[in-house]
Amino acid sequence: PGQISAGYTPVLDCHTAHIACKFSEILTKVDRRSGKALEEAPKFIKSGDSCVVKLVPQRPMCVEAFSDYAPLGRFAVRDMRQTVAVGVIKSTEKKEPGAGKVTKAAAKKGK
Repeated sequence: PGQISAGYTPVLDCHTAHIACKFSEILTKVDRRSGKALEEAPKFIKSGDSCVVKLVPQRPMCVEAFSDYAPLGRFAVRDMRQTVAVGVIKSTEKKEPGAGKVTKAAAKKGK
């Protein structure tokens, strides 16, 4: 308790979406005031720390970078209905269309 490490899977609330996201890796620990990197690839982050992490959603999720569209670029991390962290999305990696599971309705429409 009181620290987050890679592999942690809380619920991410972004706009109206509530989807479980995995902290796949903690990239850098950042100084809150200056924004400069303090530590590369830390093992964990504690309460009060600021960092850059890579999050992987369990299901498809519609988000944007904060610089492109602010309302879809803010998020809150919740665990057991308590807010654990808040932040902004720096960048996104788009998944290839059709790479996921195809539903029956989509398959029928494609015929």
